[in-house]
This record gives sequence, structure tokens and C-alpha cells, in this order.
Amino acid sequence: METVTHGGRTTAYERAGDDRDGARVLYVHGSGADREIWRAQLDEDTRPAVALDLSGHGDSEDVDADPGYEALSAYADDVLAVADATDAEILVGNSLGGAICQHLALERDASPAGLVLAGTGAKLTVMDDLRAWLDEDFDRAIEFLHAEDRLFHDTDRPAVESSKATMRAVGQATTRRDFETCHRFDVRGQLDGIDAPTLAICGEHDGLTPPRYHEYLAENVPNATATVLPDAAHLAMIEQPTAFDDAIEGFVREIEDEMPRS
Repeated sequence: METVTHGGRTTAYERAGDDRDGARVLYVHGSGADREIWRAQLDEDTRPAVALDLSGHGDSEDVDADPGYEALSAYADDVLAVADATDAEILVGNSLGGAICQHLALERDASPAGLVLAGTGAKLTVMDDLRAWLDEDFDRAIEFLHAEDRLFHDTDRPAVESSKATMRAVGQATTRRDFETCHRFDVRGQLDGIDAPTLAICGEHDGLTPPRYHEYLAENVPNATATVLPDAAHLAMIEQPTAFDDAIEGFVREIEDEMPRS
């Protein structure tokens, strides 16, 4: 683990594959999670990779930010700081992480060579019951999110219990802030401002951000395509890591083919 200090706080990240060739990919997790959701991507042997813990998650210091645009902007600062420290060129964001990546492409001085928007959308409305449970009954919220075809398609796997434990460790206040930030996110009228080549990717059984969200991104981002992975839900990078990695690798190689050669 490494850290970078910015804005009066320290953000933790993990990097892998410094001895590998190719553009470095920076992975951004979603609500109530941490960098461990990208373990398979960090451990694969294709290209350089880095994954961070957003403020208040994992090993990163928290930030005093209200849910919504303020928290989104603070999380974006985390990503920018790590991208700068690691020379990351490709941004991959899951769920809230995808919202952060869209925010960076639209509103910040960030020019990623490519975006991968995984299990996310241009608008991320959270159902009223879940918002209430996140406020009043955190255990019920965790169980709801880990039911079949939400975070996971196959709920009979060790990763489900690990995900629950991570959400509890992140804590109720931060997880609630995450989901409320998602709920207020809506860039549907701005997608034509995303210049970077974009891949929208999701699991076919994702009940939180279903395939139609990704089809919408592909139709409205100027240079975007959509891919749906079978036998997976919201956390396709965990359930189908090989298919997920292959899709990203093909996408990044196409970008690299267009990059100036030194």
C-alpha cells in the first residue's frame, strides 16, 4: 500500500505491474466498498494497474463533505491525486466510482485516455426504501444489497460475506453518504461533453444499474460502446473477472493503437 497526501488528507492506494508494459489503469470502487473489489484486476498479469480507497473507505482518511456534489467532488480529488501520483491513463469506475469518472471527464481538468463505466449510469437514483434503511436499519440495507441479482448474481460465494464485512467496516455514515451522493447524481444532459473513448460494461443480472443504463451511455456518449457480461450482477469484476478483464484489455488496446508512439 502507498499513500498520497492532498487537501489535508491522505488517500491510500495499491499499485501492481510496474514491470508490465502498457497504459496504467486506475480502478475506482463504488459505495460502501474499498479497493479490494479490484483484487482480481490488480493480480492479473496483463498491464500496470492501481486501485485506491476513496476518502473514508479502507485505509484512506475521511473527508468532511456533505452528500451530493460536495462528496462527489472530494472523491474526484482523491482520484486525481492518485492518477497524478501513478501516471494512470485509463479510468475504470464501478457504480459511484463511475459517477466520479464521469464527473472528472465533464467538470475537471482531467483528460483520461479512456473511461470504463462499470455497473453505473448517467443517473443513479436510489430507491426510497434503501435510503431509509441506510439511515435507520443498516443491517437490513446490507442484506438487501447482497440479495440475489443486486451486488451479486450468485450469492452462494465467499465474496458475498467479504463484501458485507467491508460495508460494515466502511460504516453506516460513509455508506449512506455514498448512496445519497449517487441518488443526487444526474448528468444525462451532459454526456455529449465526454471526449474520451468509453466502454460501458455491466452484468446481465445487475438489478441496481441494469443493462439499459449502459445502453443509454453507449447511445449518448459520443465515442462509446456497451458490453453485457453473462452470469454476473453489479460486481461483475468479482463474479466474472476473466471476461471483465478481457473486455477492458481489448478496449485499452484499441486506445493504445491510436496513441502517439515515442
